[in-house]
Amino acid sequence: MSETTGSTVPRRQLGRHLRELRNMQRLTVKAAADRLEWSETKIWRIETGQTSLRSLDVEAMCRIYDAPQHLTEALMGLAKETKAKGWWASYGEVVPAGFNLYIGLEEAASEICMYEPALLPGLFQTEEYASAVIKGHCRDLDEEEVRRRIRVRTARQALIRRTTAPLDLRVVIAEDVLHQPVGGHDVMARQLERLMEMSVLPSVSLHVLPFGVGMHDGLVTGHFVVLRFPPSGVGTDREPPIVYTDGFTGSLYLDKPHEVDRYAEAYERIWSVSLDESRSQEVIQRVAKELGQ
Repeated sequence: MSETTGSTVPRRQLGRHLRELRNMQRLTVKAAADRLEWSETKIWRIETGQTSLRSLDVEAMCRIYDAPQHLTEALMGLAKETKAKGWWASYGEVVPAGFNLYIGLEEAASEICMYEPALLPGLFQTEEYASAVIKGHCRDLDEEEVRRRIRVRTARQALIRRTTAPLDLRVVIAEDVLHQPVGGHDVMARQLERLMEMSVLPSVSLHVLPFGVGMHDGLVTGHFVVLRFPPSGVGTDREPPIVYTDGFTGSLYLDKPHEVDRYAEAYERIWSVSLDESRSQEVIQRVAKELGQ
């Protein structure tokens, strides 16, 4: 496992295999939990890749799922991979609940398609802009916690410039986002300068969804991210794509093929009605100039 993948991908792989074994035995989550003397929540967290797992626990699950010995041994080995920690682990509780899973997926992805209707993506944010967003959303944080969250956000930005396994990042930003002076006009002007710098990087394709485009899929979907992962050596998916979306009270991860397909199709339609890269850069420069006046 490469250093950039952390434990997220093997956790998801292990959870998916265990869920498939349970389904093959026609066991409900409750029935499996009863046999193992665990809670249903624990089973759910394992199957959705939100927790690491001991080899002995995997062996116990495989036993009640009647898995063959060779598969049991393989999954026990995969469980050891789930113990590896990503760089974000050192930030502990400062990473919001549920978001550490997203950071690991982001690190492992080879392609990210993102629609942002309200705020600039964390991957593009300056420290000043990030500070204004964090303080506005989490008003009870002290200054040290705010600084640590900013460091997490800026550390994530390294993946845009990574040279090994380069990321393909496609982003659509609603034009309204450019006109919201988060942190004040000066902060926003500097933020738009950063956005221009990011927009010309080889790994980034940035489009602006203009005012007046009319009805479009993004008005229904809200913010969402489609993440895809590197293929295996034979060209098949090593890890299936996933959709991430977050709201005021929590995050949602979708990985059923029909769910991913609907969001992917919506993204392509949003992309098709947005401005191309050159015209998008013109809009960003114009708004930055207006803010700087």
